[in-house]
Amino acid sequence: MDAFNKLTGLLLRALETREPTVDLLSSFIDHWKSITNYYMETTDDNCPAGQTDIPWNLRQMVDILVYEEKQQDVEDTGPCLEYLLQHKLLETLCTLGKAQVLLFFFKFLSQMQKPLLQLINVYRPVQKLIGLCGLPGSDTEKEETQFLLVLCSRIKQEPHALGHVLEPINQPAASSQSQSIARSNHSTDPETLSTQSRCSQASPVQPESSRSSPVQPESSRSSPVQPESSRSGPARPESSQSGPARPESGLLWALLQLSGSRRGPVRSRACEGLLLLAGLAGPEGALLSAQTQLGPLLAGRLQELYSLLPQEDAAALQNWSSRPWSAGLRSESPDHMSDFFCWLDFLDQLTRDAPQVLAVHVSQCVGQLFLVETLHPQLLNTCEQVVLVSTSVLCAAVRLIQSWYLLDQLVHFLLRTKSLTELMLQHCDHISDQISMVSLSLVDELLQKPHRDILDVLVLRYLSSRSYLSWPATGQEDAPLHPSEDSADSEDLEEDPFFSHPPPECPAAAALGSAEDVVSSFLCLVPVQVRSAQLQQEGGCEFYVHDAHTLVTQCQALSLSWDWPEILPVPGSSSAEQVFVEGQLLKVLLDRLGRILEQPYELNLQLTAILSRLSAFGHPLLHEYLLNPYTPLRDGARSMFSVLVRVVGELMQRIQQVPQLSERLLEARRHLLGLNTSSRLEHLTLVRGIIVLEEFCKELAAIAFVTLPLDHDSAEPGLTQPGESSDSALTDQDQDQDQDQLFT
Repeated sequence: MDAFNKLTGLLLRALETREPTVDLLSSFIDHWKSITNYYMETTDDNCPAGQTDIPWNLRQMVDILVYEEKQQDVEDTGPCLEYLLQHKLLETLCTLGKAQVLLFFFKFLSQMQKPLLQLINVYRPVQKLIGLCGLPGSDTEKEETQFLLVLCSRIKQEPHALGHVLEPINQPAASSQSQSIARSNHSTDPETLSTQSRCSQASPVQPESSRSSPVQPESSRSSPVQPESSRSGPARPESSQSGPARPESGLLWALLQLSGSRRGPVRSRACEGLLLLAGLAGPEGALLSAQTQLGPLLAGRLQELYSLLPQEDAAALQNWSSRPWSAGLRSESPDHMSDFFCWLDFLDQLTRDAPQVLAVHVSQCVGQLFLVETLHPQLLNTCEQVVLVSTSVLCAAVRLIQSWYLLDQLVHFLLRTKSLTELMLQHCDHISDQISMVSLSLVDELLQKPHRDILDVLVLRYLSSRSYLSWPATGQEDAPLHPSEDSADSEDLEEDPFFSHPPPECPAAAALGSAEDVVSSFLCLVPVQVRSAQLQQEGGCEFYVHDAHTLVTQCQALSLSWDWPEILPVPGSSSAEQVFVEGQLLKVLLDRLGRILEQPYELNLQLTAILSRLSAFGHPLLHEYLLNPYTPLRDGARSMFSVLVRVVGELMQRIQQVPQLSERLLEARRHLLGLNTSSRLEHLTLVRGIIVLEEFCKELAAIAFVTLPLDHDSAEPGLTQPGESSDSALTDQDQDQDQDQLFT
């Protein structure tokens, strides 16, 4: 058997044919000569390169280079790669064709492991090939994005090569531009504020001199403008056209052009390439912000897409649902609205992932080009439709944006531009219900963002002095209050014959009222004869407790890092002489609340949602001013509870003219719940206003129940507060008992 096996092995070795050793360099040169000979000898200029042997020759050249590299150490350069570099084959390839050459570069850069982009005979041909990408009418977009994406991947691996590939603008020109724009920004309203400096200061109001960004180099503070030839969007002001202009070329420009392709995969890959570049940290991130047009190009695209938005459907713009930019860009049938919001979401992710210096730069460009130059004039427009559309877009933008840097620009655009802030709040009480509704929605969206300046600027700075209080003596915060020292609103409340369920008198030992008294005050505010929930066999305030706990938890999560005080500040010696200014937001909200019986149902819902959210925040000033019925008010001051008291007084007078009130209330409530398809139109606004008022009072009672500590004979703490440990909280059984006692 052994002899047979040996004989078999000999026969197999005898029949085996060995492939002769191939000279890789000779083969590589042969493939290259085949390509050059074709172009020198062919007479058929109409024959596509894809129908010749050129694609096969190029693939073989790449395979030889990759095989050669695997056989050697990383530091060594093989003869084939040496030949390619010395004879400048890559530069010659750039002159021979496009699609097949792009595929060659794609495979060459993706499969070779050696760092090559810092070599002049590599990055110069790459620059020339980049110049052929992103041109209008190109039929090689797929190959272009493949090449550019793998190039961005190599730059991510070799960050030091970024300067060679980008051909950055010269430093003197960039410095000159930054100086001229710094002067224009100095007189521009709103001023760009530093995120870093604001985060280190508690005060929402800062001097103008402190509003320059310390995290951005001088050269990166240039105006977010771009070369006239690099955009096809809306025309720029003449002053915006100065700067280091560059031709329509370059890696960033090509990626941006391809991101606007009608082909979904092309758009997606181009954006992925931009994200790879924007994620570069260190000197490379500073180079992208200081010596390239990345920020102006990105913001200019947003400005261009905004100009294409439809002007007829403001509601669709305002209520645009959030979805990842990648899903929208891959769609083969995008529309203008989808394009705009996908690009906005893309910028949001880019500024979240980018290093701080680049994120700040891009966000400032968005703030200047999109917010200041585009939206600001439209918000000041006299045409109601223009105002409605621009406010709707702002409302959606505030809701969708998660990036701190973009949010910072939005907040300071809306709150630091004095004329714009006043106008936005005036629009909350506009003659047009549509504009009022979308403006209130914008305020509501702002209150849901994790930015301390929003509440500080809009509300807290007006309440901080507590000049709305009527104190018996300066500094006696905890002194018992005598009924005769209450405000005029309280006197009106006691004398109002229509107010059949006044709140109990303020206990002497607890001048600000206990939680039980506060809850009872709101529950008893609406008279029994106009309540309709029990007619529909609906529950009382207990059904709002779960929602109130969720709302309070959300608000506390937002304000967790804001270092709010836990106790009320002691009024200063000048508080008694100060005239209380409630601020424009509170004025608009309380004015609107006073007209709740006359306003559309949807507007009332938005109004009460804002007031409920403000009440749910954990600042003691908000609790005192909005949630406490026993707050002693000085002459001329009002609180939310005092406004509600006057509304109830007006209500009791107006219902005298409404026949069959209970039936109308039940019918309207069933219609709002979708149980009735028809409803009587007579007195409909008033009836719906009564229903909203009843539910709003129950919602406020639930918020007070959740936020304020309850008194117990056992001296245990009150209801579980969001963020409180279970050891210091009441049991579920105790909470149920509290609800039963308070809401029965």
